[in-house]
Amino acid sequence: MCRSRRVANLQKVGNPICFFHIFTKKIMPTPKLKTPIEFDRYYHIYNRGNNYGLLFYKEFNYQFFLDKFKKYLKEHVHTCAYSLLPNHFHLLIKTKSSIVSSQFQKFFQSYALSINKQETRTGSLFTKPFRRIAVEDDEYFKWLVFYIHYNPEKHKIIDDFRNYPHTSFQSLISNSNTDLSRDKVFEWFGGRKEFIDFHQFYHEEKRIQKYIIEE
Repeated sequence: MCRSRRVANLQKVGNPICFFHIFTKKIMPTPKLKTPIEFDRYYHIYNRGNNYGLLFYKEFNYQFFLDKFKKYLKEHVHTCAYSLLPNHFHLLIKTKSSIVSSQFQKFFQSYALSINKQETRTGSLFTKPFRRIAVEDDEYFKWLVFYIHYNPEKHKIIDDFRNYPHTSFQSLISNSNTDLSRDKVFEWFGGRKEFIDFHQFYHEEKRIQKYIIEE
């Protein structure tokens, strides 16, 4: 069921309307720390810095993270959306192998070793284990993609999330080549225009709390 309501005093230019969906309990997935990552399924992946510490200390660390991700996981997952914030990240992926969990572990270890060397630090960089939740409902895809892209604005890092450089939003709407599963994402929204239009409005978060893996 879907309905819309006008948001009073919404401090956003071009975001005058709040749309939200009410989902029945039977389709609401439950976040778990150790949900098995299985072949040919979609997952929301989330992790943060240990003790809420930084994951990205310098600007070039963001691209370095993506390069490491590509090295260890490109052959094992389709990447639909991502958002990298100073102390945490979100990914929406579809698995295409049965060793995704071990590849994530290698990825985290490799990135952490590099950052520890860069910052002359020791100890865990990431919280363990990383969080994951299976995505099984079509409506959830749209909400999750928006939530991932909106995250920098939610955390008051930027006034307009569409201008944040470290999410997949700009790569998805561009005409440039990308490793992202652009066609699949646009299919969920009904097309590129519908994808862009969906991101022109603020979507109320409290109605989808059970979909969110964030602390």
